Amino acid sequence: MAPRQTPTVRQRRFGSELRRLREAAGLSAPRAAELLGTDRTTISNVEAGRFGISEQRLRRLAGIYECDDPTLIDALAAMTGGRSSGWWDEYRGKVPPDFLDVAELEHHATSLRTLQTAHIPGMFQVEDHARALFDLFIPSLPRLEVELRIAQRLARHTVITKTPPVTYRGVIHEAALHMQVGGRRVAKEQLDHLLEEGERENVTLLIIPFSVGGFPMAGDSVLYAAAASSHLDTVQLDTPIGAVFFDSPTQLANFRRRLDAVEQVALDPRRSRDRILEIAKDL
Repeated sequence: MAPRQTPTVRQRRFGSELRRLREAAGLSAPRAAELLGTDRTTISNVEAGRFGISEQRLRRLAGIYECDDPTLIDALAAMTGGRSSGWWDEYRGKVPPDFLDVAELEHHATSLRTLQTAHIPGMFQVEDHARALFDLFIPSLPRLEVELRIAQRLARHTVITKTPPVTYRGVIHEAALHMQVGGRRVAKEQLDHLLEEGERENVTLLIIPFSVGGFPMAGDSVLYAAAASSHLDTVQLDTPIGAVFFDSPTQLANFRRRLDAVEQVALDPRRSRDRILEIAKDL
C-alpha cells in the first residue's frame, strides 16, 4: 500500500485518536504492532494519517487498547478504509487544501458552531459577496482561481440542506453586518439572504451587538465541528497564514467554554433577527 502524500485533516484526526488510545493503554508502537500482527511502520503510518485501515483491524486495535467506549469505536469505524470521495474532491489541486479540509469536516459533522467577528459565515455568503472578498486579496488572484474558490464556497452550503441536515449555530458580530462588502446592493442582498437562512429549523444565528464591548475570542474566526463522538471533534481557526486545526481534549473543552461564553453575551434569536433587519433597512 502506497502511503498518502498529503493526508487530509480528517485522516490525520483519525490517526491522532488512535495514537491517544495507544498511549492511554501504555503501549509502544512496536508492542501495538506485535499484538496486531503487523510491523511498527504500519502503526506509525496509520497514526500519521498516511495509511488507511480496515474496520476489522480498527476494532481489533480498539480491543488491544482496551477502549470501552462503543460510541467512539463506532465513530472511528465509520472513518476506516480508503479516502471517501466527496463533492469537494473535484476542487483538489485547484483551491487551497485548507478549503477542502474545512468542507470535509463540515460534511461529516453532526453539528457546527461558529464565531465570526469580521465576516459573514462562509457557507452563507452570496456569490457577489464572496467574489468581492476574493478580489481584495493581495497579490490579486487569477480570475479562474477566484471563480473556483467562489464555486467551492457556495457548494459548502449543501450541509445545511442535505438529508438529514447538519445543525448549525452561528454567532456573528454586528460589525460584520455593517461592512458593505461589494457595495450597498451586494450588502443588502447578503443580509436578506442571511435572514432567509436564519429561518431554517436547523439554523440558529445570534448577533453580538456593539454594546457588548469585549468578549472571549473577539477578533477570531472559529469553526467547531462536532463528531458522532465528542472525542473526534475538531476546531478550525482562520489565520493570516491559513487554517489552523485543534483536536486535543483540553483544547476542545476550552473552545466549548469560550463559545458558550460568547453565546451568553449575544442577542437571542428573535432579537438577532431584528438587528439584521434594522441594518438591512438602512441600506
